[in-house]
Amino acid sequence: MKRDSIYYQIFKRFPALLFELVDNPPLQGQNYRFESVEVKETAFRIDGVFLPPEDVTSRVIFFAEVQFQKDEALYHRFFTESLMYLNRNRSQYDDCFYVVIFSSRFLEPRDQQTHRIFLNSDQVQRIYLDELGATNQQPIGINLMQLTLASDEVMAEQAKQLIEWVKLEETDTLPKNEILDIITTIAVYKFFSLSRE
Repeated sequence: MKRDSIYYQIFKRFPALLFELVDNPPLQGQNYRFESVEVKETAFRIDGVFLPPEDVTSRVIFFAEVQFQKDEALYHRFFTESLMYLNRNRSQYDDCFYVVIFSSRFLEPRDQQTHRIFLNSDQVQRIYLDELGATNQQPIGINLMQLTLASDEVMAEQAKQLIEWVKLEETDTLPKNEILDIITTIAVYKFFSLSRE
């Protein structure tokens, strides 16, 4: 499953979803803009940069990385790319936060010593989607992210339940048609041999 492109679509359409995961969301979280940013030095690409609204006085930027496979160099790359971005745009932001979303704690790099200044900081939050609890206890946005973890056997049933829930719930922050489209996209990636219909 091409999860990077799914999360790109999820965050592009619903940037405020990131702030359902973090401990200290910004007050203007619903107005943030998501970008996948290429840092020109050696063509680094940051999974997600959440840019604050133009009209806020405290300009806090969020960097996000979504990790669904083992990558021992993840922290080396993520913090380097983020700091390079901040260096290029140093006068634009007052503060920054880092969010690393793992499908499972097992995928976290073993070397946590090298980057302990970041990892032990209140500026970094690590999230493990498989530890967020049962899907029926989570907001719709979190359910979308957890749907990408579902096995083939349960994914279809979870998608159907989520579609029914979306149709019944009032969602002020997430447009229903966009949510349904993301669910369909996740299913298409999961069951790539089937048509979108």
